[in-house]
Amino acid sequence: MMPEPSSKLPLIDLAAQRAHLAGRIEAAIAGVLAHGQFILGPEVAALEHAIAGHVGVRHAIACASGTDALVLALLARGVGAGDAAFVPAFTFAASAEAVALAGAVPVLVDVGGDFTLDPASLAEAVAAIRRAGALRPRAVVTVDLFGQPARYEDILPVARQEGLFVLQDAAQSFGASWQAEPVGRQGDAAALSFYPSKPLGAYGDGGAVLTDDDALAERVRSLARHGIEQDGLHGRIGANSRLDTLQAAILLAKLPALDQERAARAAIAARYADGLRGLVEVPRARAGIEHAWSCYTVSSGRRDALAQGLAARGIASAIYYRRPLHQEPAYARFPRAPRLAVAEALAGRVVSLPMHAYLEPRDQARIIAAISSLVSEKGS
Repeated sequence: MMPEPSSKLPLIDLAAQRAHLAGRIEAAIAGVLAHGQFILGPEVAALEHAIAGHVGVRHAIACASGTDALVLALLARGVGAGDAAFVPAFTFAASAEAVALAGAVPVLVDVGGDFTLDPASLAEAVAAIRRAGALRPRAVVTVDLFGQPARYEDILPVARQEGLFVLQDAAQSFGASWQAEPVGRQGDAAALSFYPSKPLGAYGDGGAVLTDDDALAERVRSLARHGIEQDGLHGRIGANSRLDTLQAAILLAKLPALDQERAARAAIAARYADGLRGLVEVPRARAGIEHAWSCYTVSSGRRDALAQGLAARGIASAIYYRRPLHQEPAYARFPRAPRLAVAEALAGRVVSLPMHAYLEPRDQARIIAAISSLVSEKGS
């Protein structure tokens, strides 16, 4: 019988991060408690200014979640009924959910071996929608999955040729870069998530829309605040999607550590690649990319056995995602690209290992040794 593990290794260790940043986080919370402006306090505007400056965009509009950020950007651009928005089939449901909530139709396209949207599949899907004639191709929601920026060098030419609004789902990639350009600047707008496990995580939900488009930013801000415009009138039907002041303060306290934490995750990813090569298929950053490494996701033909074996040894793992979206009941009715073979294959092979900036080398060595043992026992 296998001995009980002496300690459990979590997938993401938020407690370890808090131990390193506790002083500044607690001071930020105390500041909000002192001034009592819990809704739209000064920290919200300060966070928006800081994030816009970090990315190098004109506007960052904070909102209540990453999903809301996607919906608000689409609504602000006027994407809705009769429109098609193209979304990778291998992603979290929110990427397609936002399209449907905006009133448009998500069209599911394939991904490549780097987990991000396949530009050739996008072009095929756009052509198929145009031939069918029932929908107008209006937008593409790129997804920087697991922290790797999508292939914008190939996606943007397709989008420009087809007149598509490019909405960058950067929920997992904040802090990364594409061709020396910070993530969040590649599309017409970008959506961030501040869910606790994200590269910049709050202690609750939160999100933001990034854009250089002044008119789009004004509409996003209005939509997020009940449709109120600068003159105080309700100029449109909006929603309540404000970021709480406490969450903004926590994020402001964490933001200075973002680049250092990304570098630490990159070093951990390099150690994983060295230790796991030949045991499982390891992810690689494309040339010209600084990966955020929000997840470290490997592939194996014995994925389920590997995950079970790690759990028995007290090591957490996660499977993102067991089914591509076109195999999920809520999304099976939507149109799709002619082929989704890569998305289907990845769904049966991927597993994410513990990854966070404070993962100790000894704990990582334990994970690598466990995988080596499991592969030796059962084959990869």
